[in-house]
Amino acid sequence: MEATRIHLEANDIPTHWYNIAADLPTPPAPPLGPDGQPATPEQMSAIFPDAIIEQEMSAERWIPIPQEVREIYRLWRPSPLVRAVRLEKVLGTPAKIFFKYEGVSPAGSHKPNSAVPQAFYNRAAGIKRLTTETGAGQWGSSIAFAGQMFGLEVRVFMVKVSYDQKPYRRLMMQTWGAEVFASPSELTETGRKLLAEDPDNQGSLGIAISEAVEEAAGRADTCYTLGSVLNHVVLHQSIIGLEAKKQFDKLGLYPDIVIGPCGGGSSFGGIAFPFLADKAAGDKRAEGLRCVAVEPSSCPTLTKGKYAYDFGDASGFTPLMKMYTLGHDFMPPGIHAGGLRYHGDSPLVSQLLHEGLIEASAVSQLATFEAGVQFARAEGIIPAPESCHAIRAAIDEALKCKETGEARTILFNLTGHGHFDMSSYERYFSGQLENYDYPAEAVAASLAHLPKVG
Repeated sequence: MEATRIHLEANDIPTHWYNIAADLPTPPAPPLGPDGQPATPEQMSAIFPDAIIEQEMSAERWIPIPQEVREIYRLWRPSPLVRAVRLEKVLGTPAKIFFKYEGVSPAGSHKPNSAVPQAFYNRAAGIKRLTTETGAGQWGSSIAFAGQMFGLEVRVFMVKVSYDQKPYRRLMMQTWGAEVFASPSELTETGRKLLAEDPDNQGSLGIAISEAVEEAAGRADTCYTLGSVLNHVVLHQSIIGLEAKKQFDKLGLYPDIVIGPCGGGSSFGGIAFPFLADKAAGDKRAEGLRCVAVEPSSCPTLTKGKYAYDFGDASGFTPLMKMYTLGHDFMPPGIHAGGLRYHGDSPLVSQLLHEGLIEASAVSQLATFEAGVQFARAEGIIPAPESCHAIRAAIDEALKCKETGEARTILFNLTGHGHFDMSSYERYFSGQLENYDYPAEAVAASLAHLPKVG
């Protein structure tokens, strides 16, 4: 019988991360400082250590992975590549469906792939404390775990609606020693101002980022960490696709379609960018390759946003980044339960979409959870709501193959398990979830506040 679970040996963990900036047709647009000029390393050093800044601005194709980071990666890496044969049978499709399963990490998601190196570089720079934001809690859990691995204090600002909806993620962070506060909070000027304006503010990732950046910038012993969007985060996540390529080589196969959920862009970039490297190099296997970033219709950054310079946070503390954005003061609806709630997207992912090298699609909330339940009943793994977006798209592509008779090979990134997200499933099963397409007029209103860049 054909193998359905493809493993690699521990010594097959990649020794280098892949940086797609080296292979873009045009150079990435630089982040801009308050004066509208390209941000300097000195400006970024208020919240990041030098090694992270170097990676953020690097155009080198291959960046070495420190041995101490690889040793911690060994706790769960290499992660398995799995063929979803039971799902294929349920769908009656000729397609081969594979998923890279990142839920085997201690935190249950792909996020430690970047949390561990970020904690490593901060400790090496003499930093004692880390601040960060988190939405659904996967990033907060991961940086709490990584901070514990390197003896760093961690403070997490968790979007209030998720803080209330997902208590077990919060408890997971606290188990690893992190402090967790609902955002907006009374701990920062940003939070106090917003709560004074609206005591019932449900929060957003943009607000939580502002709080974390504000605190990091105000303390010399503290740096800020980010779980998605920025170049160095996407760089670290490339380990997913690099391993997947080795696993496909063992099978003698190559994907026709690569799919990833997309909120900030790190999980999509992590699975897709190493395959796009083959396309850039002229590899014939990748000639017809399609890479699809999938987002929720209630937070439609890539599909309804504008490609423009915008702040990465709600208060304008971060540099301006060229990206698809819904506006830095965008507020996801409270009914939105599937994660992927950030107002912008990775500048690298955004540039690839703008230049027509990748695709983007938006899926509705009910169809997303329907796909997650169908996958769980076929394959046994309960996926994180974020991962369900990629599953929805993979199922839809497989059903297209059923109609056409094409036996395409589909790969998607199963970014994590949903064991700490069952409250969202409970709302789905009880009929409390509903579809919500973010209104075009609300997007336009938010975009009207974009910063003016010459």
